[in-house]
Amino acid sequence: MRDDPATLQRPDDQADFYAEHGYLIVEDLLSGAELAELEADLVKLARGGYDAPGIKPVSAETGDAETLERILCIHMPHFVSPVVRRFTAHPGITEALGRIVGAHLRPGHWNGGVKCMQSMFFAKPPGKPGQAWHQDECFIPTRDRSLCAAWIAIDDATLDNGCLRVIPGSHLAGTLYPSREHSKTEEFDPAPESHGFDERNEIAVEMRAGSVLFFNGYLLHRSRKNSSGRYRRALVNHYMSTQSQLHWCLDEELADGSSHGSDNRSVHVVCGEDPYASLGYKIPANPVYLREYEEHGDAASS
Repeated sequence: MRDDPATLQRPDDQADFYAEHGYLIVEDLLSGAELAELEADLVKLARGGYDAPGIKPVSAETGDAETLERILCIHMPHFVSPVVRRFTAHPGITEALGRIVGAHLRPGHWNGGVKCMQSMFFAKPPGKPGQAWHQDECFIPTRDRSLCAAWIAIDDATLDNGCLRVIPGSHLAGTLYPSREHSKTEEFDPAPESHGFDERNEIAVEMRAGSVLFFNGYLLHRSRKNSSGRYRRALVNHYMSTQSQLHWCLDEELADGSSHGSDNRSVHVVCGEDPYASLGYKIPANPVYLREYEEHGDAASS
């Protein structure tokens, strides 16, 4: 990976590469000690060690591997885990975000502010499926092209354990492709599959543990089944420009008890300024929830 242009280290080169290709790899962004701290905290989370009604505590006799085996995804752990919340604003991550989130805009059209609205912990145990082609923008409708994922590799992400795959440049048109149900449940979970594009330029993104892949919300990506005997754990955080309003979960009240028609305030600012700070911020009730694999391992429960 060291010779891959996606891993360019000069700030201007990183911003230009991200704007053109829609993704950027920063290798070894987390230190060994940071990675160990995050890994231990995510195990604690999975074992029910935080006050999250959606995650039932497991017995001391249940091993960590057995605990993680059932987990497809834990959503929004940053609302209960101070460790995960701190890592959403990790200095190395926010430094990169402060360059790339608005890299597609002309100078002076972005104030450098970035807010986080989501975190997701994927365990991806051995033998479990990946997710078919999709675009994050379909699920988090920013519509201004500032949506950016920071995909933190907890384990080495390789071809055999189901690393992420992307189509470079697929974000440029700003097109949201249609989705459909699929029957490839041996390879992918039941989430709908995007279609209607040329996937021949797909590349696999193999990463060392502690490295971070940043990618745009319009970028087409997927992952295949974990065919190895190892886990492929990842913490994925989503961010966007503070200048953009978030048209998502709009039935929630704001911190002052009022409601707003276009901007969800269950966010926190990780760098820069929020021009909408006067609207306040809100932590939703019981925000953390767990998606599990069903017994046959090829589908997720609701």
